[in-house]
Amino acid sequence: MLRQDAVAQPVQLTQAQAADAAPARGLRAIAADYLALTKPRIVGLLLITTIPAMIVAEEGWPSVWLVLLTLIGGTLSAAGANAINCYVDRDIDGLMNRTKNRPLPDGRIEPRWALTFGIGLGIAGFAVLAATVNMASALLATSALGFYVIIYTVWLKRTTTQNIVIGGAAGAMPPMIGWAAVTGSVEWPAVALFLIVFLWTPAHFWAIALRYQSDYERASVPMLPVVSGARETGRQILLYSVALVGASLLFWLVADAGPLYLAAASLLGAGFLLYAYRLWREPGQRTSKALFLYSLPYLALLFIAVGVDQFVRL
Repeated sequence: MLRQDAVAQPVQLTQAQAADAAPARGLRAIAADYLALTKPRIVGLLLITTIPAMIVAEEGWPSVWLVLLTLIGGTLSAAGANAINCYVDRDIDGLMNRTKNRPLPDGRIEPRWALTFGIGLGIAGFAVLAATVNMASALLATSALGFYVIIYTVWLKRTTTQNIVIGGAAGAMPPMIGWAAVTGSVEWPAVALFLIVFLWTPAHFWAIALRYQSDYERASVPMLPVVSGARETGRQILLYSVALVGASLLFWLVADAGPLYLAAASLLGAGFLLYAYRLWREPGQRTSKALFLYSLPYLALLFIAVGVDQFVRL
């Protein structure tokens, strides 16, 4: 006969027992969750900035194998950085509506496996680049991973409004990686392309932060809109937008680019400045969303112009 207190005692399951008790998920669902850890849309945008840099460095189309292997190594490295970022940020991701359904805060992947996955991808990315491209590109890619994880995610993100400004250096590395893959070094045109992405990042990301300000407040992440308000954020976005357009014109000078690139940089830059100005004058959901939606094709089209301009001048 069971004791009374034994019947009344609630059953406590460990995390492992709870996972075993959960309905089995198919391989496709598991694979989709691991893919989500890599943030593929961000990786895709980074790769768009790699190929044009390689075209300019080569002064034409590089070897197909070189491009393919550089993209594979860069993808693995960036995906590893994003997966480790998901591991570190799993606590605050669970507090924000925008991220609470990610695999880690939702409990669909155990943290230790996400960390192992991210580290494995980073090692694989270094190995691919070092063995098949060159050591310069491998070191740059691994440095970007380390900067994103340690400097941005672990240190800056939770301590300063300048988190995305300084941390954006990691996301600006792909053009330099692509250039180094072709030449084995980094030259001024690659630095100018780095500056374009570096200065684009705050305007792009703060537009997101304005839309999800309550999320960052709930998670106690000191994004600029949370600490300084929408008006100051709009002013900072406008200033960085001016600097961004300046960097796009700087590339025209140092790379001796042609009139096609100059026209594209001028027109796209004018559009960026217009959206940034409207956001500064009328900070809000509508204007921040408009800038965010423009910032994505802006960067893609500007870098496409970098590559196309090179072929036009051949």
